[in-house]
Amino acid sequence: MNKTLIAAAVTLAAASLSTQAMARDSIWIAGSSTVFPFSTAVAETFGRESSFPTPKVESLGTGGGFKLFCSGVGVDKSDISNASRAIKLSEFEQCQANGVTEITEVKIGYDGIAIANAKTGPDLDISLGELWMALAKDVPNEDGKLVPNPYKKWSEINKDLPDVAIEVLGPPPTSGTRDAFVELAMEGGCDSFDSVKALKDSDKDMHKAVCHGIREDGAFIEAGENDNLIVQKLIANPNAVGVFGFSFLDQNADTLQGAKIGGVEPTFETIGDGSYPVSRSIYFYVKNAHVGTIPGIQEYVAEFTNDKAWGPDGYLADKGLIALPDDMRASVAEQAKALKPMAAPAK
Repeated sequence: MNKTLIAAAVTLAAASLSTQAMARDSIWIAGSSTVFPFSTAVAETFGRESSFPTPKVESLGTGGGFKLFCSGVGVDKSDISNASRAIKLSEFEQCQANGVTEITEVKIGYDGIAIANAKTGPDLDISLGELWMALAKDVPNEDGKLVPNPYKKWSEINKDLPDVAIEVLGPPPTSGTRDAFVELAMEGGCDSFDSVKALKDSDKDMHKAVCHGIREDGAFIEAGENDNLIVQKLIANPNAVGVFGFSFLDQNADTLQGAKIGGVEPTFETIGDGSYPVSRSIYFYVKNAHVGTIPGIQEYVAEFTNDKAWGPDGYLADKGLIALPDDMRASVAEQAKALKPMAAPAK
């Protein structure tokens, strides 16, 4: 019965979309602020070199992008969702429930999460453990007991770190960058403490809460989805530190410097080979029901997955994209061209 109802909803939505198609003749893309500059560059090239209008690209954050994308089929819903992490099972199921039953996942490359400050500020070389100690809501004391985070300065965590107040500007919970940061950096850091790591076996929910919990006493400031705004604030306050995608560090290398994490600088090479510990894959997702009704979607996908764009020497490399390996890039391009629907992600 449920499958019949969903099929009926998809048929009605598709019919409605076809009759309303003239209401929108350009592609609508929304989602990750990290993927935004890459998607914008492709959209501008696509609008300039093809017969289609330049797609509309919005920076809503990964979570906000999926919320819009999965809300249904129709001209008032987005066609493509940019994401700085893979779609979650809960989001995929929301899509299915709302008639967005066929989705093509396109992994576009790699990006690192930079911990950066102004070049006029102090140099930073921190471990993941020290980063977690600076930002966690609760941390272990000398006896291994969890207590509210007492650290006010970086030097209180490690005397070799700068003697300045901990002030970190970062993304909100709706951001894929935030999701990746807590999973890669925060959880990676907290597991360097035996007393916290032991919780994985005794209480998984408690372990996640402790590792992912970010302090709320003003040391961490949610700066919204606009990474450019974080950059401006860092320049204005050299002692502050920002968390954002490597591409923004690369684009602002004249004014910002990336912190070393465990002695490793964030660079194209270290992110590409995985030696930089806070690296991730980035994506976009296509709503297949809109293909053939909203003009240009397949052609836009072809532009993005062409080596002149996403290849190692493509124009997106100038924006900070780290290309997939050649064989993986060829495989993803083939699946994207065929608009192969993805399977449900693992729990």
